[in-house]
Amino acid sequence: MNKPIVISFGEVLWDLFPDGERFGGAPANFACHASLEGAQAIMVSAVGDDQRGVDAIRMLNEIGVDTSLVQVVSSAPTGTVSVQLDTQGKPAFTIHEGSAADLIAWNESIARKISDAGAIYFGTLGQRSEIARKTIRRAAELAAKAGIARVLDINLRSPFFDSELIRESISLASILKLSDDELATVCAACGIPKTIESQPMLRGLLEFGNLDMVILTRGAQGATLVTADDSMDQEGIPAVVIDTVGAGDSFTAAFLIGELQGKPRKDSLRRACEVASATCSHSGAVPARQ
Repeated sequence: MNKPIVISFGEVLWDLFPDGERFGGAPANFACHASLEGAQAIMVSAVGDDQRGVDAIRMLNEIGVDTSLVQVVSSAPTGTVSVQLDTQGKPAFTIHEGSAADLIAWNESIARKISDAGAIYFGTLGQRSEIARKTIRRAAELAAKAGIARVLDINLRSPFFDSELIRESISLASILKLSDDELATVCAACGIPKTIESQPMLRGLLEFGNLDMVILTRGAQGATLVTADDSMDQEGIPAVVIDTVGAGDSFTAAFLIGELQGKPRKDSLRRACEVASATCSHSGAVPARQ
């Protein structure tokens, strides 16, 4: 089986749960799960010159993620997010501003890595600062010119998004992944009418962004994938839910690696739901290493 190269852009941080800190950040979670699924995963981010930064790089390395493009900055701390869980394990986040991940700077080493990649991954939250946003968009534009897949994983966290950010991000992507909680907001930003069934909305997004595919995660109900000439649904995989943090990130990683390896999309969609279910069954976004 081939070992695709995927590059993840965005935040590396620590989730501050009531019972302790856990490694996180959607792009970091994605990179870890991509590595666990058999990819050569490369992380492009920035951490502070502090113990959390040291620990984050160690965590990534332990899972097999290439951290050669993780920048260490002395002017800001490694990112943190306070997390509270409801009775269903669904998180509410308080994002602490001014983190190192807002300072991800472009360099030619990033450009060289992109030329060898099968796909790049980015989100909306990672673009909250001008510096990081310029770096991520430059990477997406370079990947587009090279015909490399660009995966946008919508990650709406108030107040760090607006309609313009959503539209511009979709315009840079070739694959869009979003959740049912985000669908109405994303469609409103793109001028797509709300409908009772999700399919017309997903097809509207597909056309709006001239995308190769749109993938909607539906929590315990599974996922839906739409392309120009096909659509498919995958039922949810039952799980005993501890928390849902990182489930969507693991889903995206599992699906993308299957896609890059040329597996049937139906199989990749099921695998993605299986991995997301497993992620919900343990505490934190990434399985503890033995």
